[in-house]
Amino acid sequence: MKNKITYNYNKLRGKIKEVFEDEQLFAPEIGMSRVSLSYKLNNKVSFSQHEISKSAELLNITDEEINLYFFTQ
Repeated sequence: MKNKITYNYNKLRGKIKEVFEDEQLFAPEIGMSRVSLSYKLNNKVSFSQHEISKSAELLNITDEEINLYFFTQ
């Protein structure tokens, strides 16, 4: 049985609050519901490459910073 990798999205949550004030306002901007975003931030469902790219664009996250926000274990 494979162990699922769990990512720490605390830094991403902080950036969302900094830029959008609230996850509920951010979710539709990347084309998903608040519930879908919650699932992703709680490691229930993975972010797609498109969602990572769109999120980085909206949150002004550079290519060099993407690992810090999306791939910290």
